[in-house]
Parts: sequence; C-alpha cells; structure tokens
Amino acid sequence: MKIYFAGSIRGAPTDRSILRALISHLTRFGEVLTEHIGDVDKYSNDEPTDREIYERDMYWLGQAEILVAEVTSPSLGVGYEIAKAESLGKPVLCLFREHEDRKLSAMIAGNNTITVRTYRTHSDIPSEAFRIIDEYFAEL
Repeated sequence: MKIYFAGSIRGAPTDRSILRALISHLTRFGEVLTEHIGDVDKYSNDEPTDREIYERDMYWLGQAEILVAEVTSPSLGVGYEIAKAESLGKPVLCLFREHEDRKLSAMIAGNNTITVRTYRTHSDIPSEAFRIIDEYFAEL
C-alpha cells in the first residue's frame, strides 16, 4: 500500500519527533511516500523550490492509496492535501493531539467524509495514535 503522510513542516518543527514516530509506525502498513517530512536534515538550503515541492507532492498524492495526516499544528499545506485527497476519493485519516490551547479546525472536524481521531501523548512516543492507526488499517 502507498501511504501519503501529511504533517506541518514549516509551522511546527517541535513536533518532528512525533511525526517521525508516526511515519515509522505507518511503514508497517506500506510504503510512506513522504517519510522525509519527519527528517530535519532533509530541510536545508538545498530544499527544492516551492514549485518542485508542489509538483512532487501532488504526484505522490495521486499515487497514494490513502492519506494519513497529523493535524494538531495548523498548516495550509496539510489542509490543501486533505482537500485534494478527498477530491480524488482517497480515504483520509486525521490525527489530532489533544492540547488545552489548540482546537481542531471545524473544516476538518465537521467533515463527514474523512475520519478524525483524537489522541493524547505525554512523550515523543504517541502510542495512543499507534493504536488508532492499527485499528483504522485493520478496517480498510
């Protein structure tokens, strides 16, 4: 299975360890086309242009069979990817980490065509999110 993983890159670098853990867990279910987003070293002065990133990511999204998104940190790019996956008829799983000063966008939370699951974590190991992923993929 080809999996497109989406998460805030430019807006929430402090969440990278959680993104890496989620990506690593997702590799149990298939090829994660976007596994580079959890790797800080991949983002340097040699980063592709915005146009190259858009074209590459839209190609990967077209190839993917499912989109899994970590949506705790707001991101215009992640929202765009979710909407695009939805328009392509791909299943979408959104993971939102409970946080007292954050609230999930109504455009995601209120969308009945995507699956939204909330999880808690007190470390860089989001074990509750792992369980959610396992259950979701078991139902596919």
